[in-house]
Amino acid sequence: MSLHESVIQVGTEPLTIEQVAAVARSGARVELTDEAAKRIAAARLHVDAHAAATRPAYGVSTGFGALATKHIPAERRADLQRSLIRSHAAGAGEPVEPEVVRAMMLLRLRTLAAGHSGVRPETAQALVDLLNSGLIPVVHEFGSLGCSGDLAPLAAVALALMGEGEVFDQHGTRRPAADALADAGIEPVRLAEKEGLALTNGTDGMLGMLALALTDLSRLLDVADLTAAMSVEALLGTDRVFAADLQALRPHPGQARSAARITALLAGSPIVASHRGPEDPRVQDAYSLRCAPQVHGAARDTVAHAHAVAERELSSAIDNPVVLDDGRIESNGNFHGAPLAYVLDFLAIPIADLASMAERRTDRMLDVARSHGLPPFLADDPGVDSGYMIAQYTQAAVVSDLKRLAVPASVDSIPSSAMQEDHVSMGWSAARKLRHAVRGLTTVLAVEFITAARALELRKPLEPAAATAAAVALLRERVPGTGPDRHVAPEIAAAEELIASGAVLDAVSPHLGGNA
Repeated sequence: MSLHESVIQVGTEPLTIEQVAAVARSGARVELTDEAAKRIAAARLHVDAHAAATRPAYGVSTGFGALATKHIPAERRADLQRSLIRSHAAGAGEPVEPEVVRAMMLLRLRTLAAGHSGVRPETAQALVDLLNSGLIPVVHEFGSLGCSGDLAPLAAVALALMGEGEVFDQHGTRRPAADALADAGIEPVRLAEKEGLALTNGTDGMLGMLALALTDLSRLLDVADLTAAMSVEALLGTDRVFAADLQALRPHPGQARSAARITALLAGSPIVASHRGPEDPRVQDAYSLRCAPQVHGAARDTVAHAHAVAERELSSAIDNPVVLDDGRIESNGNFHGAPLAYVLDFLAIPIADLASMAERRTDRMLDVARSHGLPPFLADDPGVDSGYMIAQYTQAAVVSDLKRLAVPASVDSIPSSAMQEDHVSMGWSAARKLRHAVRGLTTVLAVEFITAARALELRKPLEPAAATAAAVALLRERVPGTGPDRHVAPEIAAAEELIASGAVLDAVSPHLGGNA
């Protein structure tokens, strides 16, 4: 059974990035484990005990943030929780993507299941039911500072659990949450002590977007190796610089991985073999060809670091205050998004640099002065036809945008809540721009893909390697080969879809042996 067809068990064990993607993107169902149910119930007993005690407990018998010194009488505490959600669901802007909302819901459930939040079992189950119903709470683009949790986004989810606000139904129709929950057979939750905080005080939006970005980047880095190999071949470059003994002199693991993949992608290439002899006067290829493993590899190592941070966060119970196993309810600062914000920002840097290198390879294939015999802009009838001239403009525009997106969000901080929350992470903003960066990288690689494919065909009668030939053949199922100018935008979109779906990697992997 594949992951997306299975039921994801949410309990005390960490979730994996693959499980997050399965729920967020493939609609995998979730259920709480028996162990999680026991821990949730046990933690709730501690909250009930604190609610009955005379000593104030933050979020149980007090207000929130700068209002934490305000005592709330027992008869108003349910109102306190409802008011928290209504006031905190203060987002603005366009709705964020359904996959982000589903990831956020799953990760909040994971923290509840750890048994340190003190919600009632029926509240946790309501979140399970909402996830499995396919209803998507409307969560707005702006509202999280990445500290005290992703407050406004998570409050929008909690608002839907209460039967308020709006959701998108299974058909993508925006509807009042009360009506959609009734149709799904879900009873709205009437929140009790501590539950409003427990549903909102987490890094789940940031973490969900990080997990999804890492899923995408694991594929895009492999695609970058492929498009680089195609460009090396198309530009009559050498594969000698990718040799394992040369890479071993600088033992970065990502570099070794990319070099091995590019070597495998070019294995047996008649085009590469055609200029391997002493008659070739060129001593060295341009950096954008020769140094591809170094740049792609550094990106791989950055992704590996971010992956490690994400895995640690997936093992965490993020809430404030937390219910400890001995019954104490303690305030803490674990909701601060700095660990995630830093890597979200960090990932945008290699994305921009890797895309910049891909654009330089593309431009080289289009420039008659540097392409070693290819026609200007790979045009069929240069002058009458412009070939892929403007596709490179699109690439350059995206690369310029990616450079702006590489400016960190996490170095900013705007104090909030009357200076009680005087330092924030801006991790949600870092995550939002990373999503844009991932999409931009996909576009840049798509342009290199279609350009290199056409260049390889123009090298006939010489043939490319088996792996790169398979990539060209797949593209030709969607995009015609050489010929007079056509509408180029659909060709870029088709290449993007082949990249994003994983189809292009599936096409080449049988030819790569252990380097797939």
